Parts: sequence; C-alpha cells; structure tokens
Amino acid sequence: MPIAINSDKIVLSSEKNTEELANKLLKKLKLGNIIFLYGEMGVGKTTFVRYLINGLQKINKVAITEITSPTFNLLNEYKIGQIKINHYDLFRIKSAEELKNLNLFEDISKTVTLIEWPQIIAEKPENLIELIFEYEKNHQTRFIQIKGLKL
Repeated sequence: MPIAINSDKIVLSSEKNTEELANKLLKKLKLGNIIFLYGEMGVGKTTFVRYLINGLQKINKVAITEITSPTFNLLNEYKIGQIKINHYDLFRIKSAEELKNLNLFEDISKTVTLIEWPQIIAEKPENLIELIFEYEKNHQTRFIQIKGLKL
C-alpha cells in the first residue's frame, strides 16, 4: 500500500504501489472527471494511467489492452463498456491556439479525461483531479500529491 509521508504526499516506491493507488482512485472515479497529470519525463504518469485503465478493464471484464503514451498522436481513446477514456499527452503542444483544436472538454459527460502535461491549459475545468508526480532530490523515491479528491 502506498505510504503517506504527510497529509499531501504519498510515496510511490514501487510499481505495485502505483497500481494500488490507481485501483484506489478507480473506486472514486466518476464520468465527467478530468485528471491532470503533472511531472517530469519518466516519473510514472503513463504507468499510472496504464494501471488505471487496465484496472477499469478488469472491473468491466474487458480484455486488457496495451496502454501507451499518446505523445506523437496527442490522443489515445479507449472504450470500456459505456465508459470512454480520452488520454491526452500535450507535451508537443506549444500554443493555446493548437489546444483549441483538440476540444478537450467538449461533451465529457460519458468520458473520463486524462491529460499529461496540462500546464498549457490556462483555465482549469470543473470536476478536476490533479496528480502531481515528483522525485525526491536523489531520484530514488517518487511521490504523488493529489488535489481535488480525497482517497
């Protein structure tokens, strides 16, 4: 189980901890939720998304699929039962104008939206959960801070 190091941060010392946290978040997830995933490259954002989506697939008795980062195509879509998951990676987006063309928050009532590298989004949407992934200074320990949701 992930270990809380204070009221705001949870240590993710292993992939098993990451999977457990994703499964815990799954129990609180609702259609219309938007999840921003912050953190430097390699800190575990896409790994967390993989556990989240695969966990939802298991719950819905759907075949487990490979989950990859949508860095080059900007969006990967998943349909799991009645739930649609939009997984965006905005790393390559350089302007708010480019962002407008993606229609990120259009018709999200039956969707869970996951957005890596959301820093370019100026106005935060409703139903927002923010996950901030960080390394300690020595890069040996990772931790996450969650805003907008109590686990």
